[in-house]
Amino acid sequence: MKNKIRIGEYIKKYRKERGLSQTAFGELLGVSAFAVSKWERELCYPDIFLLPDISNLIGVSIDEMMKQE
Repeated sequence: MKNKIRIGEYIKKYRKERGLSQTAFGELLGVSAFAVSKWERELCYPDIFLLPDISNLIGVSIDEMMKQE
């Protein structure tokens, strides 16, 4: 069974709850909408240096985002 890190789920949930487009969310972090889309689809993960900013923005600890199922 493959473990799954849930960062993409948290990002997508936060973004939709606040009515933000992927472009708007990306602008808050200085990345493209394409990058946000890839994170949400779990094709890749955000750069490690963005984790503190993402954590602060969405209100979820880095530990929680990195917790595997």
